[in-house]
Amino acid sequence: MYIPDHFAETRPEELARIIREHPLGMLVTQDAEGLDANHIPFEFAHDAGAHGVLTAHVARANPVWQRCPTGSPVMVVFRGTEGYVSPNWYPSKHEAHRQVPTWNYRVVHVHGRVRVRDDERFVRGVVARLTRRHEARTGDPNPWKIGDAAPEYLDEMLARIVGIEIAIERIVAKCKLSQNKDERDRLAAADALDAHGGAALARAMRDARPTPR
Repeated sequence: MYIPDHFAETRPEELARIIREHPLGMLVTQDAEGLDANHIPFEFAHDAGAHGVLTAHVARANPVWQRCPTGSPVMVVFRGTEGYVSPNWYPSKHEAHRQVPTWNYRVVHVHGRVRVRDDERFVRGVVARLTRRHEARTGDPNPWKIGDAAPEYLDEMLARIVGIEIAIERIVAKCKLSQNKDERDRLAAADALDAHGGAALARAMRDARPTPR
């Protein structure tokens, strides 16, 4: 991934936050049949292993876990907030007419080695952790939990999925948030995004560290 210095994000806490807030990762794999991509919700354990561990599960019917056996290199892409930025939103555009449209975004690429975990205990743990995390975000006073399912039905469902674990070797991230613009242009564009329903991206742009000049 092309990452100009002013768009590079290396803070571990920020990388973890992006992954946790946008857990649907794109698992990119390659085998004899070529490239493949699967979209899977991941759980990120930042304190496991040298650089952290991602865990998830796939349908047993999905051939990815057989085509990419344990030890295969993989990449997982997590895409955060993103959106179009109009040059009309920059005050300087109306003075010098030297601005063009762009697209701002945050993205994290996780590289590592996959380990297939085809065992019921591991899969049950993955499902339980994912459920707890995401049910908590619904705000429901009685969130669904894994024990709510009938035991025989749960056993049947768990038998239909396979666990995967990715030992992370490196993480690279790009946060393109108008850091290369003058502060007044960046903040004005953030205000315009707020007015157009892009509150999350607007917050990220306001929080972005400007490029030293």
